[in-house]
Amino acid sequence: MPQTVFPAAGTMFTPSGFSPHLASTCSEADPEEEEGPQEARGPGACAADGPPITSASLDTLIQHLVPTADYYPEKAYVFTFLLSARLFISPPELLVRLCDTCIKQQQLDQSPLDTAKVRKFGPKILQLLTEWTETFPTDFREEKMVGLFKDIIHRIAPCDEAYWKTLNQVLQTLNQKLAAIAQGEESIVKVNASSVSSISDKLVGFKTKPPPIQKDILSICNDPYTLAQQLTHVELEHLSHIGPEEFVQAFVQKDPLDSTQYTVVAQVIEFFIDVARECFNIGNFNSLMAIISGMNMSPVSRLKKTWGKAKTAKFFILEHQMDPTGNFYNYRTALRGAVHRSQTANSIREKIVIPFFSLLIKDIYFLNEGCANRLPNGHVHFAKFVELARQVGEFMTWKQIECPFETDRSILHYLHTAPIFSEDGLYLASYESESPENQVEKDRWKALRYDRYQ
Repeated sequence: MPQTVFPAAGTMFTPSGFSPHLASTCSEADPEEEEGPQEARGPGACAADGPPITSASLDTLIQHLVPTADYYPEKAYVFTFLLSARLFISPPELLVRLCDTCIKQQQLDQSPLDTAKVRKFGPKILQLLTEWTETFPTDFREEKMVGLFKDIIHRIAPCDEAYWKTLNQVLQTLNQKLAAIAQGEESIVKVNASSVSSISDKLVGFKTKPPPIQKDILSICNDPYTLAQQLTHVELEHLSHIGPEEFVQAFVQKDPLDSTQYTVVAQVIEFFIDVARECFNIGNFNSLMAIISGMNMSPVSRLKKTWGKAKTAKFFILEHQMDPTGNFYNYRTALRGAVHRSQTANSIREKIVIPFFSLLIKDIYFLNEGCANRLPNGHVHFAKFVELARQVGEFMTWKQIECPFETDRSILHYLHTAPIFSEDGLYLASYESESPENQVEKDRWKALRYDRYQ
């Protein structure tokens, strides 16, 4: 079987969304087209000696996954197919199909075995199943999956006892991964329950008179680069972004400000602008967007006297980088630059890429909703899943980077424990920082103050 070849990473994705070539394959296919791989109209998975595969029957795609004595699918194909196949066939059913095909092709149900042939085939089936356990370990939570793995190795072991040793090593590593995953899932449940309770308590606190901020952020950290590093710790460790509300709390005060205090708050704004710039330089686009979004929220953007004291030229440059115009064209260009730096990095710090999560989720959502899983002729729309695998694969690579920066417990503690404002709390703090300027604002302030003391 010819070897499957994939395009270089990044060739399918464009700054304005998913590939126009992929979009073209969303059009209806001729129901009378022959069974088998379809000729491509653009980049996609392909066989070395054949046309690129944009669609094929499920049987054909499964056949491409099956190794032989002389063939092994490329790792990119293995990942793409294992990721997408579960939409059409369960992992146990797929493994049954894979093993049955291998048994028939290699005549593993006959005795004696063709030792020379099996010794060429054995390492390849072991490699494929090892890749499966490494990439999608939770598939093997089912005993049936492990049983099928053991059975196929049992059939080839008479030709080389080393296969048993390799199997035991793979299963040991798999069990360790599954145990770690289970422990992580339990921790997430506990953290989520704790977080919901904590956030609820903080928000309820603002039904009465809001307490003063525990400490000014500048008294905890006055170095923008250091704070950007700690935000990167939070992003990489928890894979969740700090919402705008958590940044806004540093921009507004609880007590009326005089002219000298406007300057102090302006310094905080300038500080966070510098933090955002350092996040951009690090490659932490998620925290960058959170800061920009926080500054653009109405309770902050209306503080005209405060903004008048701040030097905002750098902010407008950063805001331009995250401008949503052209489906975030500027951000996507900057992201590509960060990805290129990561791929050619000489240090771990240069490998960091933390995308704007909300946009990443949006891209994947529209990719899934914009193209059908199957074409009208019943073929699997494989070009769609090549693109899906590219985006998911990139993210998996990025999230595995260990944060190279030293942790600062005091800063991390502040980020996790600083008060979180509800929308009403934000507006109340904003109006008490700078008085309402029109009747609408005055009426809202009056209502908020009344509600606070009820």
